[in-house]
Amino acid sequence: MELSHIDEHGAARMVDVSAKAETVRVAVARGKISMAKETLQLITLGQMPKGDVLAVARVAGIMAAKKTSELIPMCHPLMITNCTVQFKIDEEQSTIEIEATAKTTGKTGVEMEALTAVSVTALTIYDMCKAVDKNMVIGQIRLISKSGGKSGEYKREGEETWEG
Repeated sequence: MELSHIDEHGAARMVDVSAKAETVRVAVARGKISMAKETLQLITLGQMPKGDVLAVARVAGIMAAKKTSELIPMCHPLMITNCTVQFKIDEEQSTIEIEATAKTTGKTGVEMEALTAVSVTALTIYDMCKAVDKNMVIGQIRLISKSGGKSGEYKREGEETWEG
């Protein structure tokens, strides 16, 4: 397998996508943050001292998707045409699962934008709750699906589609 971000001399490079066709590209990513039951209860009741945790985290995730190329060195700047962030709260496991969907019409995919949105959403939840719970754990950040482009469709096995 040839590495696309390495030139013939072994130096890092940005991939030249100028000859690629523009297609609609969609990527879905998910991740999870676990916390103490009391922390989750404060979030769901809207009683966290810093404010509405999920509203702020959603906006942070969307903003992060738009700035991905500023954070990941070899990412192309993309015109994001849509980005959504959803949450699934599991009170029994004391977790919040995060799903981000990024969309564009372009020459390269939006997987990194969706993954960045999930990551920053989780980090924002952590930041807004760390005063009451420093033991939160962020993890399981993964690509769920992607469509568009030369490589076509990808769907992670065993992942259900969220309604929303």
